[in-house]
Amino acid sequence: MPEVVVKYKTSKTLRALKDLAKYFDYVISSPAKDQDIGLIINGVPVIAADSTIDTSELEILFSEKRVDANAIRKQSWQRRK
Repeated sequence: MPEVVVKYKTSKTLRALKDLAKYFDYVISSPAKDQDIGLIINGVPVIAADSTIDTSELEILFSEKRVDANAIRKQSWQRRK
């Protein structure tokens, strides 16, 4: 069976194609999305967060260092001149 690839910009076009498919006996299929591929930032893959992780153990680590959000901003996000 011959195949045709149709690229469209709006969802209205897809709805119209689906309506036409009922009358002209053709099939609309889309490739299956791969769930494992996520966002990649600077070559580092970003994975989904796990809500079951207990972050309370990290409180001791950061409370002893007296980490302040204002100090972190001043140190980390300085503009280079």
